Amino acid sequence: MYGANDAVPRPEEFEVSDDVIAYVAERKTDFRICTSCGGPVLLPVSVKPPKPTDIRVPAGDRTIYVSIYQARYLDTIHRGMIPFFVPRCRPPVSNEY
Repeated sequence: MYGANDAVPRPEEFEVSDDVIAYVAERKTDFRICTSCGGPVLLPVSVKPPKPTDIRVPAGDRTIYVSIYQARYLDTIHRGMIPFFVPRCRPPVSNEY
């Protein structure tokens, strides 16, 4: 996290959980942590490309780019940042009006 002088954290200051390293390795792409309405979220760079100001954090053989705006609040990159979607059961659509 940011210190008293608000210096940008170094990549080695972040801890990446084993769950996240496995998740990133399985998907064979780099990821980026960016801001969402629900807090920090881990997205593939194909969805949210890295910015030149991002901090590059190694995660196994891949890289996780951390937005400098999120960096001040993070010290651990964990599975809670991986988005998941719960499908809703919907009633069948009929042709009746």
